[in-house]
Amino acid sequence: MIQSPATPAAPALPLDTALATGPDSAPAGSAPSVAHGPGAEPTRVLARFEGWARNTPQAPAVIDGPRIWTYQDLDAAAALVAADLADRVRPGDLVGVCLDRSTALVVTAVALARLGAVYLPLGPRPGERRIQAVTEDLDVACLIGDPDLLPEEHRGGQHLPLPLPTEGVNAPAVAVAAVADSVHGTRRAPEGALYAVLTSGSTGRPKAVAVAESSLSVALDWYRSETGLAPGDRQSLLIGVAFDPHLLELWAALTSGAALVPAPDDTRWDSRVLTDWWRDTALTHAVAATPTVEPLLDRPWPQDLKLRHLVVGGDRMRRRPGADVTATVHNAYGPAEATVVTTTHTMRGTDPEAGDPTPPPIGTALPGVTLVVTDEEGRPVARGQEGELRVGGHCLALGYLDPELTARRFTAPAPDAELPAVERLYRTGDRVRMNTDGSLDFLGRLDDQVKISGVRIEPAEVEAAFEQDPRVRAAVVTVLRDSSGHGRLVAHVRPTDGADPAPGDLLDAVRSWLPEQAVPAAVRIVEGFPLDANGKVDRPALAAQAQAPQSPLAAASGDPVEAAAGAGTGTGTGTDAVAAVTAAERLVLTTVRDLLGRPDTGLGDHFTDAGGTSVVAARLLATVERETGVRLRAPELLRSTDLRAFAALLDQRLTARPEGA
Repeated sequence: MIQSPATPAAPALPLDTALATGPDSAPAGSAPSVAHGPGAEPTRVLARFEGWARNTPQAPAVIDGPRIWTYQDLDAAAALVAADLADRVRPGDLVGVCLDRSTALVVTAVALARLGAVYLPLGPRPGERRIQAVTEDLDVACLIGDPDLLPEEHRGGQHLPLPLPTEGVNAPAVAVAAVADSVHGTRRAPEGALYAVLTSGSTGRPKAVAVAESSLSVALDWYRSETGLAPGDRQSLLIGVAFDPHLLELWAALTSGAALVPAPDDTRWDSRVLTDWWRDTALTHAVAATPTVEPLLDRPWPQDLKLRHLVVGGDRMRRRPGADVTATVHNAYGPAEATVVTTTHTMRGTDPEAGDPTPPPIGTALPGVTLVVTDEEGRPVARGQEGELRVGGHCLALGYLDPELTARRFTAPAPDAELPAVERLYRTGDRVRMNTDGSLDFLGRLDDQVKISGVRIEPAEVEAAFEQDPRVRAAVVTVLRDSSGHGRLVAHVRPTDGADPAPGDLLDAVRSWLPEQAVPAAVRIVEGFPLDANGKVDRPALAAQAQAPQSPLAAASGDPVEAAAGAGTGTGTGTDAVAAVTAAERLVLTTVRDLLGRPDTGLGDHFTDAGGTSVVAARLLATVERETGVRLRAPELLRSTDLRAFAALLDQRLTARPEGA
């Protein structure tokens, strides 16, 4: 058993696909489900950036709208920030970064690496209670961000102004390093950590996993080799800052001599805005979440893009790109505990399988990665059999900042597994099948953990957030999936005696505890929970009760739709009981209800208050365009006072269209 999160990664593996032999669980003569990626040697991340800054000082490092920051500019800006932080931040200190995708974020990442501090990305608007839980558990030296957007304890604490860029895409109005003396945890990052990220925790509190520079370097070396990222290329900075893939984007560009391009916020709400941004910025390389890219594969691929490589991950890909897709698409898989990317499957428009409507595999092992598909005892199963994926090699994180949790999840291989070069394996909890060529098919989760919009969520964490509310006796979270497999969370809440909380009030309360993707799309107030034969909560029965009864297709065809009185968010206008009158109202209302799994959503509800997220917005806009031919933008949806106002805008566009258009 691994007793410390500082246990080193396994040594480099040979450049082959040698297999372990003969576990008891494999039939005689069959190959076991063990595969090794090519050999890999760790390199230095910060040193590669500094080499480009010395050798190509005038090359663009960040293209932020009209402003171009050269490698020399970025290096100098990071040096100033590091100098200002030097008296407050020591090597090995955790520093919470509350910035969005921006030049300021890039400068901060370089400055912290230069100080030897541990970069802990929290996103630009971290939930008040979530940050309180983090700082109570972890020894966080300070938070860096806009003081007006920081949690209350840090808004009123000590502030050190920082010379970070305050102009450009998603830039902070002002930036400080904030210290709150009243909140101080004890857990520090293990020695050698470059960054730490939060993952969902079953205890109701987020857990932090720490990753070494050497592990990230192996992933970056693969990315550069696989995609050819080089000087003159442009790399997206698109993934949300609270999630670890943004580190792949950020450091891939800075270690390649390429330029980073921060993405405006509306690119994550509208897939057409995303492709317009790719075109307008002449991006050559991009990383994106699977739910964001899927709508693009359902329509003709834009043929005027310079995009050569697109890495897609975070959720199961449900179809292969078509023959018209001009970019090479990499279907990537990897938990944060295995440093962003563990396996990939590469697809091109010229492939014989292009356009196949079946899910592609999640691919083969990256350099330095060992894959093992095991039974419950940790022994490799035969290829073609299902089992739990365990991962080893250079990709492994140092561990969680909780040593006991590290010991449970990062374990030694089974004695009879015959993996002499592998010292430890991370138990992913994912159910997979290894094919004869060593590639993996993703089959689902083995535990209660789910993925929503590409983010791993522990339902227990969401339930615990609701149960912090004194009006809530108990909460159970289930997942509803639509016909395409997209999931949304529904919270079933049993109030305390005498309490009558509004669902919208409960949702507002948990937003301070949870990241956006973990906030349920709906809250159902229940008197009790159905039980199964073992006396446990019957989650499938609860999910069936919450299932939306009607599809947007029926509504678009003219079937009458009644909006429920007193829509579930508690933010309705009071006119929700009025029937949807126009075709646009019917289409918008039933589409939102279906996407959110909330049959009680009313026209008087605002989209985000009803549980709408960036991924849901993209699907709503795509449905509206497919059914009506009218293209509306995400800002028009978000600025609308409620769904009725958004439907009225759609009606206006339909009326304004010339006959036959």
